[in-house]
Amino acid sequence: MADFPDYLDVDYTDGEGENPEDYPSVEHKIEKAIEVTKKGLEEYENPVVMWTGGKDSTLTLYFVKEVADRFDLEVPPVVFIDHFQHFDELIEFAEHWADEWDLEVIWAQNDDIGQLVDERGLEPGDDIAIDDLSEHNQHHVREILEYEEDSFPFLLDTYVGNHLLKTVALNDAIEEYDVDGILSGVRWDEQEARADETFFSPRHDPDIYPPHDRVQPILHFDEAAVWDAFWHFVIPDVVENYPEEGYVPQSDDDLPEGVDQDDVPVSPKYFAGFRSLGSEVSTDKSAAEPAWLQDLDNTTERAGRAQDKEDLMERLRDLGYM
Repeated sequence: MADFPDYLDVDYTDGEGENPEDYPSVEHKIEKAIEVTKKGLEEYENPVVMWTGGKDSTLTLYFVKEVADRFDLEVPPVVFIDHFQHFDELIEFAEHWADEWDLEVIWAQNDDIGQLVDERGLEPGDDIAIDDLSEHNQHHVREILEYEEDSFPFLLDTYVGNHLLKTVALNDAIEEYDVDGILSGVRWDEQEARADETFFSPRHDPDIYPPHDRVQPILHFDEAAVWDAFWHFVIPDVVENYPEEGYVPQSDDDLPEGVDQDDVPVSPKYFAGFRSLGSEVSTDKSAAEPAWLQDLDNTTERAGRAQDKEDLMERLRDLGYM
């Protein structure tokens, strides 16, 4: 990739200075998402789709599948980062829909830490000595993060933990598969550190990550629009026996006759009241009702996440975090 990005013709300023209000209806948002997705699939030689099993990345994956089918393009592999602290239901959800949709899945892991976890039976919160890490991981901790402590807690939602378990795993996969473009479900309104992103966002500094671009088809969606798209467009399109005009469930067992939760590509954690899906040990449900019925306008979407990581989001993103 020495000449990256010379073979591309993308507009890195697309979306600059915009916000979700510039796309006033869900139809406007879908039209733009299709445009960005099509450009991404056509321009990049080795794209992948970042998939977490969450609503945003699943909506992005839906657009990828639809655009690929409509314009006779390939569905790229999806990258699922296994950080060893997922909800069991989320792994089961990802495996189920990967099979249903015949996806090629790259299960990205930090294998060095995974081996330590297996060998020592580590639980979230247990300390890991820096000296026990591989040279590759020690370089990230000491030289890139400039972390000076002798150990760090095995927790996803901390500075060191997030970087090693997610960002290093992702960057290693980018390098291994020679990825030049990542289609991801980042949104402007989700986190302040993402508010200035553009639809095509360069990541070209080889000292930090393997050079690549981020392609962000749903950047202009807000949380309410994501759920609107699911219940009125995505679900009626992919779920047999679902009303064509859509239907919004009012509880975790309120689905049209003949339709079960397993038939719907929406994580059961959202039905259970979670609005944002992080790690099992540091993410709480926001309320009792399903995510889409909660007060989306007056409460924070990521309030259930560990806030120490949220406060570090800008620094984490500079190092390659989504």
